[in-house]
Amino acid sequence: MPYLLPPEPANNDKPPAMLHNKPACIERTTRVEKGLRPGPQFAPRWYSVAQVAQMLGFGLSKTKMLVATGELRSLKDGKHRRILPEWVDEYIERRVKEGAA
Repeated sequence: MPYLLPPEPANNDKPPAMLHNKPACIERTTRVEKGLRPGPQFAPRWYSVAQVAQMLGFGLSKTKMLVATGELRSLKDGKHRRILPEWVDEYIERRVKEGAA
């Protein structure tokens, strides 16, 4: 005879799953969806290595290697690496020139 698990009790009084002290089932809405004016949009002053990897369509390890070899300029901000938007543009322009040559 196969082993069968007993059915779970139909207890609808269970509290909802919690995430960061808030119910996990709460749907998040943006300011625009709520009919409010959107807040100010600021261009980032710098990017993380992960953001640059996503922008370039590279993997994180490849982007970290570009930073480590100096092909992609970066600066150290505490324990993080930051890359200025101009440095991303310089890298792309350099790669385009190398491809055209």
